[in-house]
Amino acid sequence: MPQIKPQFVENEIYHIYNRGVEKRDIFLNENDYLRFIQGLYEFNDENSVTLQACQKFKERGLIPIFSNIEKMPLVEVLAFCLMPNHYHLLLRQLVENGIPLFMQKLGSGYAGYFNLVYKRVGSLFQGTYKARHINNDAYYKIILLYIHLNSLEFLDFNWKEGGIDNWPRARKFLEQYKWSSHLDYLGKENFPKLVNTNFLSEVFDSVEDYQKSLKEFNQGKIESISHLILE
Repeated sequence: MPQIKPQFVENEIYHIYNRGVEKRDIFLNENDYLRFIQGLYEFNDENSVTLQACQKFKERGLIPIFSNIEKMPLVEVLAFCLMPNHYHLLLRQLVENGIPLFMQKLGSGYAGYFNLVYKRVGSLFQGTYKARHINNDAYYKIILLYIHLNSLEFLDFNWKEGGIDNWPRARKFLEQYKWSSHLDYLGKENFPKLVNTNFLSEVFDSVEDYQKSLKEFNQGKIESISHLILE
């Protein structure tokens, strides 16, 4: 049965998710990740955007060059995590129809880039994006943790069922994984101007509280938001 999207409302928060068609990889190298991340920034504008393939990056950390043009943002990007065959976004809608317009621009822009670079045709994503309304204070915290912990699949594909056994190892990995907003939430500049990390103060007492909550994340918390995580 096709998924029915929620009614998107201004100032409300939504978990957005999609994967590659037939679960294929949608990010094959660093340029692909960076192109998607630049799209998260450039396409977040009520005005039309012409975005060419990302060719030049700042020398330090291969950070995309974000334009300084004044924008009329459609959404606030509160968190993200990119994995080889899927992505997670946490978005707050700012204007009427903001999320649908943003996601249409982001999805078609990235698919166009990917098909051009890899000389392919057809759909890149597994249908339209999935969305869940996050409308409970407790869920804000858990969904943020879940999104940022997603990359632990590289260490242990079954961590969601068995929990995090070796937290020091997991913490080190998370702090080396640059394709999420986790580093920005730690105060380590990763992709400046992209993510509104002020959201942390809405749901956690401090960065230390955020780190402690990551460590204590377990299967029970995942089960509590199973209807929101879209996988």
